[in-house]
Amino acid sequence: MSADPELRRLVERWQQLSLDQALSRMPVVRPVVQGLADAVADAEGRPHTVVPDLGPGTVMDQLTVMAYDAGRAGLDPEPDLERLRRELS
Repeated sequence: MSADPELRRLVERWQQLSLDQALSRMPVVRPVVQGLADAVADAEGRPHTVVPDLGPGTVMDQLTVMAYDAGRAGLDPEPDLERLRRELS
């Protein structure tokens, strides 16, 4: 997937955040996760489902799954990942 380096940078940045910082940034990350999930559902002709909020300890795992699902569905998640990483800086 072409977004692999960007995804790695994003996950590394997230891991550098304190718990308080991660919690304060969840409102920025969650819409990206949900947006990718919705885009994949649209591409595959499935209904949208809500990605559960499992907290800052798992949100990067959820983002990783959604990014790979997006790539598999023929979508490019890299612009979303780049924008998110800039917002976390």
